[in-house]
Amino acid sequence: MSTEISVYESRLIREIKETPQEYLPNLLQIVRLFRESVVLKPAEYSFRQGWEEASSGETRPVSELWDGIDAE
Repeated sequence: MSTEISVYESRLIREIKETPQEYLPNLLQIVRLFRESVVLKPAEYSFRQGWEEASSGETRPVSELWDGIDAE
């Protein structure tokens, strides 16, 4: 990874500096939520979540998995 600041980083920094202080906690939360939504979770986490759902009965019959998907 380059040590130089990219154009996007510069723009983000400028936007942050122009944001009123009282809104920074909300902005931080938005950025964290965005990052968490776009970064893939480790396979181990996904497996554990799936295992917990299956163990607790949170399942659907295979016959229902494609319901509502229209093939054209």
